[in-house]
Amino acid sequence: MAVQNSFEIDRASCDDDGHPLRTGTLWSCVAHIITAVIGAGVLSLAWSTSQLGWIGGPVSLLCFAIITYISSFLLSDCYRTPDSVTGKRNHSYIDAVRVNLGSKHTLVCGLLQYLSMFGTGIAYVITTATSMSAIMKSNCYHKKGHEADCSYGKTLYMLLFGVVQIFMSQIPDFHNMAWLSIIAAIMSFAYAFIGFGLGFAKVIENGTIKGSITGVPASNMADKLWLAFQALGDIAFAYPYAIILLEIQDTLKSPPAENKTMKKASMVAIFVTTFFYLCCGCFGYAAFGNDTPGNLLTGFGFYEPFWLIDFANACIVLHLVGGYQIYSQPVFSVVEKWFIRKFPDSAFVNNFHTVKIPLLPPVQLNSLRLCFRTAYVLSTTGLAMLFPYFNQVLGVLGALNFWPLAIYFPVEMYFIQRKIVAWSRKWIVLRTFSFFCFLVTVVGLIGSLEGLVTAKLS
Repeated sequence: MAVQNSFEIDRASCDDDGHPLRTGTLWSCVAHIITAVIGAGVLSLAWSTSQLGWIGGPVSLLCFAIITYISSFLLSDCYRTPDSVTGKRNHSYIDAVRVNLGSKHTLVCGLLQYLSMFGTGIAYVITTATSMSAIMKSNCYHKKGHEADCSYGKTLYMLLFGVVQIFMSQIPDFHNMAWLSIIAAIMSFAYAFIGFGLGFAKVIENGTIKGSITGVPASNMADKLWLAFQALGDIAFAYPYAIILLEIQDTLKSPPAENKTMKKASMVAIFVTTFFYLCCGCFGYAAFGNDTPGNLLTGFGFYEPFWLIDFANACIVLHLVGGYQIYSQPVFSVVEKWFIRKFPDSAFVNNFHTVKIPLLPPVQLNSLRLCFRTAYVLSTTGLAMLFPYFNQVLGVLGALNFWPLAIYFPVEMYFIQRKIVAWSRKWIVLRTFSFFCFLVTVVGLIGSLEGLVTAKLS
């Protein structure tokens, strides 16, 4: 029997870049994507549809689905450079930008990417607190009647969510999160399906489909445009996951080639999410028409069955526990790697300590990880308490994230990767596509900022 030496064994347990073997599959990838995509955004889609009307709403949802798939298709080919199958791995989005586009683009990309992830964490704190408050309101309305004064603040719930995330943030990295993503994906299916089911049941109960071609009327054309632009920002927030696509792709085993698995996973995940988005958006609008709430499951268009409302909101909370980590882990990784490079001899940065907790396996804690990640969670929680405006915050984040990160950088990297010649047919098509998406980002950002300022001043 042949005997392997330790060096051969080490190499056998590593991928071509010397990292531990990746074990991700098509279905773990789908779970990560669904956890990242079906989040707070799905709850605002009925309101977005109500602002855009029966033509603009569904068409916008379908257009964003197509745009998101094109973006993921282009970006998945940039995981390896220069060849998309045999080239050197780019472990993160910002690595791919650095290799393909240079240092100036990397600086801008890094600022936008991590700002977007940080902002998504703020949005998830707001959404979780809203759902926890809705559970209390639902029980109150059930006991005291729908006209009762059932008001609950959100500050306490934000703090509770922050405490949970301080503990969850000690999960080392993405590779240790498959179980959390699977649970979160199941939860997202559950509450999206409940939102769709309640909307459908309400339409049957009403005996009519509410709404109009032009959507909710406004007092003047300017207000209508602001709300329509904000709705586009909310839809933009609900779809793209480009900022963490390569981090997810970096968990996949090969063969088959990682880009092929990612393209299949993106198609499956986008198809599933679009189905739920259309159901939630359209049936929510059909059920409530001009009275469609900003948040489908917490705006109390539905009061009964109260236990189902409670369950749906509990699913949202559980999902966002995982969703928060999906968007926070890349930030943790880049900051901690920078500290390790900068201070290679620091015990604070590099040493791990074993902590034994009763009834749990021993936990490896690092001082830098504990301090930085705790400070990060506290900062997102604090800003959520300062700006607790669900639809407006989602719109601003969606617009900021959409064109530069989901469209511009993937298109530019694809040009370099595939050596696309200027003024060729593919070059013109992708440039036109990028410019159209830029216009969507501009109007979405303007509308959402106007809504955020108005909400803060009112």
